[in-house]
Amino acid sequence: MTSEPRIVYTAVYDTLADWEVGAAIAYLNNPELQREPGSLMVRTVGRGTEPVTTGGGMRVLPDVDLAEVELDRAAALILPGASLWDQGDELAGFAELARDFLDAGRPVAAICGATFGLAKAGLLDTRAHTSNDPGYLAASGYAGSARYRDEPAVTDGNVITATSLAPFHFAHQVFAALDVYEPQVLDAWFRLFAERDPSAYAVLAEHGA
Repeated sequence: MTSEPRIVYTAVYDTLADWEVGAAIAYLNNPELQREPGSLMVRTVGRGTEPVTTGGGMRVLPDVDLAEVELDRAAALILPGASLWDQGDELAGFAELARDFLDAGRPVAAICGATFGLAKAGLLDTRAHTSNDPGYLAASGYAGSARYRDEPAVTDGNVITATSLAPFHFAHQVFAALDVYEPQVLDAWFRLFAERDPSAYAVLAEHGA
C-alpha cells in the first residue's frame, strides 16, 4: 500500500512575497526528477481559511488554518517574507508554529521578513542564520547577532534562513534538507537556476529521460 505523501506546509498571509518561495514550492510540488516522486505535497496554511492577498496581488485561499496542521504528516514548514513580519504581532502564530515544528524535529525554512519573526521568537539565538541585514534582525531584540552569517542562505540543523535576494539558494537548501533530489540533480538544478550555468541543463535532461 502506498503511504500518504508528507506535507510541506507553506504559510500564507497578506503581503507575502510571492517571488521568494515560488521556486521552492513549484519544484517540491513537481515530482519530475525527484528521488521519490509523489512522496511530498505542498499545502498552504493561514491564520484562518479566508483568502489572503500577496504582495503581487494574488488572492490565495489557505488549505488549512494554524489549528489544522498535522505535525505527524508534516515534512517541513516554509515561511515567506511579508511586510507584516516586522510591523507587529499579527504573524506571531506562525513563529509559534515554527517552534512546534522544531520541537517535533521538522525543518523550518524562513526567508526575508520571516527571519525577523523567528529572531523575535528567540528561535535564532543559538543557531547560525542569515537575513537581509544584521541590523534588520537586531531590531527584533534577539540575542543571536553573533551567529549571523553574511551569506545568501544558511542551514543550521533544522533551520534554514535566507535573504530576500536569494530565492534559488533558499530553494536549494530546502531541497537538500528534504532529500528531494539525487546529489547530481540537486547540484545541476542549483547551477542552472542560481548560477545560470547552461551546461547544467544537459544533466537535468539526462536524468529526466
